[in-house]
Amino acid sequence: MFEDEPKPGGENPLVDPSRPLHGQTSRQLEWYYAQSQAGRWGVPRQRFEAALEHSAKKALTAGAVTPQKLQDYLGALHLEDLALATACAEGVEAAWEHFYNTYRAYLRAAAAAILRCPAGAAEACDLADSLFSELYGLAGGKGAERSLFRYFHGRSSLKTWLRAVLAQRHIDSIRAGRRFEELSEDDLGEKPLAAPLGPPVPFVDPHRERYLALFTRALQTALDRLEPQEKERLRLYYAEEKTLAEIGRLLGEHESSVSRHLDRVRHDLRQNVENILRHGFDAANGSALQPGLSDAEIALCFEYSAENTPIDLDKLLPPSRSRGPAAGKRTP
Repeated sequence: MFEDEPKPGGENPLVDPSRPLHGQTSRQLEWYYAQSQAGRWGVPRQRFEAALEHSAKKALTAGAVTPQKLQDYLGALHLEDLALATACAEGVEAAWEHFYNTYRAYLRAAAAAILRCPAGAAEACDLADSLFSELYGLAGGKGAERSLFRYFHGRSSLKTWLRAVLAQRHIDSIRAGRRFEELSEDDLGEKPLAAPLGPPVPFVDPHRERYLALFTRALQTALDRLEPQEKERLRLYYAEEKTLAEIGRLLGEHESSVSRHLDRVRHDLRQNVENILRHGFDAANGSALQPGLSDAEIALCFEYSAENTPIDLDKLLPPSRSRGPAAGKRTP
């Protein structure tokens, strides 16, 4: 993205995890700010840079981070969505009006899909609209320190993140209802009722690792069902990062055919993963039967897997026994 930036001494020192943006030039930061259109909402550059830094700190904590890895991460963020979320968290009325007009219908449609009820049903509207107070920061006082938007880091689109939050809220309400139903009459008669729930807890799902493990297992199962050449296309593109033209030369196909085949395999793979998660896993090798997941839980599996999850593609897509001549890595 910034090929003409000088590299002092020909080396790339590691990024300081406590100050990930420290090595970024003013030109780079200005580019991120311009791409985000944060100025549209009156968000100063310094405030947007703080949002970028917070996002980088959350995502790039494990292992050594090079400037190139940081640049790739920042360049892949949904910058406009991050700017809008930052403005909404700050209480910018124009941003909130835009968010409300743009996303209210989507939230209600997503809620209807999660609840499996008709669009516009009262329960779908209630689930969707209940999220606005948390996003606005009214649960305990308006402001950025209360707004749920402070947990949005731009790694996924705002729509994907909102759907995941809705799904988690629905799951939480089901669990809370079950706990209430399990209280016996003696408990209710002899013990004081619990205090009303306070402000919502931060959006940190204690079941996140379980969903990630289930997603990885389902993905491996779906990959195992692919034809060898389909699996090889995926490996060459994702694990070895080769270009479409390089894959075409290795497999004896035109790059347009490679692209078409990849699109079809990706679509089929997603459908298969969803079906596996929905129907569950049979007991095997001493493991217990794993029941299927709901649509809301499946949505969370895909959301969490998209959030910079370290999935080992080399392990999931081992090389085939016969390989063509080596080719170079795919450049971003």
